[in-house]
Amino acid sequence: MTVRTIAALCLGLLVVASPLQAAAPAETAGHVTGVGGVFFKAKDPKVLAAWYRDVLGLPIEAWGGAALHYDAPKHPPVVAWNAFPAATTYFAPSTSSFMINYAVDDMDAMVVRLKAKGVEVLKRDDSDPSGRFAWILDPEGNKIELWEPKPAAKP
Repeated sequence: MTVRTIAALCLGLLVVASPLQAAAPAETAGHVTGVGGVFFKAKDPKVLAAWYRDVLGLPIEAWGGAALHYDAPKHPPVVAWNAFPAATTYFAPSTSSFMINYAVDDMDAMVVRLKAKGVEVLKRDDSDPSGRFAWILDPEGNKIELWEPKPAAKP
């Protein structure tokens, strides 16, 4: 199984029955219900937040972060969580121990925005069954995966 397939599975886009799903216990108190935030250290948090605002369009608030709403138009219905093996090269060329995947509403418009801001697109993949992807580095060398989910099939 490729890293790409694993990522797509984690994004909840490939709906397959698995023993883990079947064996899930009934809902009980004291469990994780979703991602409440993504936090990481930065050499200069204000400068990095401004880059994410100006280049990626994150709605940075006065308190220094962004509130990304689940009910936003075109937002995927799930947030993926996945621990990769320590030896993975999927985050390369970044040497960071994390990578954040941001859902985007229009990959073509995002790539135009990135190029206008002087950001190099490391790779782009428009052929994945789960949607369209592009990868970039932020100013501190953290790899970012951008994902435009495939539109939901209409019944």
